[in-house]
Amino acid sequence: MAKLPVLVTGGAGYIGSHAVLALRDAGWDVAIIDDLSTGSRDVVPDDVTFYEGSVADRALVDRILAERRIGAIMHFAGSIVVPESVEQPLDYYGNNTLASHALLSAAVAAGVPHFVFSSTAAVYGAPDRVPISEGDSKQPINPYGASKLMTEWMLRDAAAAYPINYAALRYFNVAGADAGGRSGQIGKGSTHLIKVAVEAAVGKRDHVDVFGTDYPTPDGSCIRDYIHVSDLVDAHVKALERLIERPQDNLVLNCGYGRGLSVIEVLDTLDGLLETPLRRELKPRRAGDPPQLVSANQAIRDTLGWAPRFDDIGTIVGDALAWERHLAEANA
Repeated sequence: MAKLPVLVTGGAGYIGSHAVLALRDAGWDVAIIDDLSTGSRDVVPDDVTFYEGSVADRALVDRILAERRIGAIMHFAGSIVVPESVEQPLDYYGNNTLASHALLSAAVAAGVPHFVFSSTAAVYGAPDRVPISEGDSKQPINPYGASKLMTEWMLRDAAAAYPINYAALRYFNVAGADAGGRSGQIGKGSTHLIKVAVEAAVGKRDHVDVFGTDYPTPDGSCIRDYIHVSDLVDAHVKALERLIERPQDNLVLNCGYGRGLSVIEVLDTLDGLLETPLRRELKPRRAGDPPQLVSANQAIRDTLGWAPRFDDIGTIVGDALAWERHLAEANA
């Protein structure tokens, strides 16, 4: 299989930077475009070509595709905070949907044959059942999920009309960090449980909120689907390989472990790694939080032969904690 030059959008961000590492480790030629609105140059390897700018900048993207002779795009750039998307919907449709349209248009014009899109399980909305399968109803309940679903539709229609194939990978909560300490989650103001919890563990926060303890779950807290970032980017690389091997195929797949963990289980695991347990504040349920969100993963296992290596909450939380401690020491 030919390892084509790959452009990673959002490659200085959390998931994108791990994708860059996975691609480089496997021998791919990689370039990055990132506007650094949430990413950091600190996680960009010195030997990877970096372009600062937006994927909506058509002139810049056209130049990159030509200069680097890009054969595939792995698209992570975008806005991802659900409550913010409700408050600023037009920003999300602009930064996610319209920017993706500009990027995809440039890819088609330049003859880029393969496109891997980092989507979201938020396209399903509030599901009627769990685990959620790829064919289940797509009814997003916020602009973030809607903006991602619109991009999936654009990819579907573009692949039917032009010589390009695509993969859209959907997932819920990403956590952990590169086991070698080369990258991790840097972004400020995170609302994701594990990032919030490890920030509390190193003293950046004084407690962790638990929203709802009366759900119909074994311990009363929400159950969510977590995936280690290194397993997630491995799935993206495998999806790219499949697109190259079968240029007539397109892929829409869930990424996850097929099981969920409760908020209490995650916090208990982290407490087991600490000398002093985290202080928890029990709060009422947040509006719109379903009791369980878990994605089925049989399709990605069968289609890509994907087998997660870090599907243990102790590993996920431990890697996230090690990275957070690294950040705390670097900023001391």
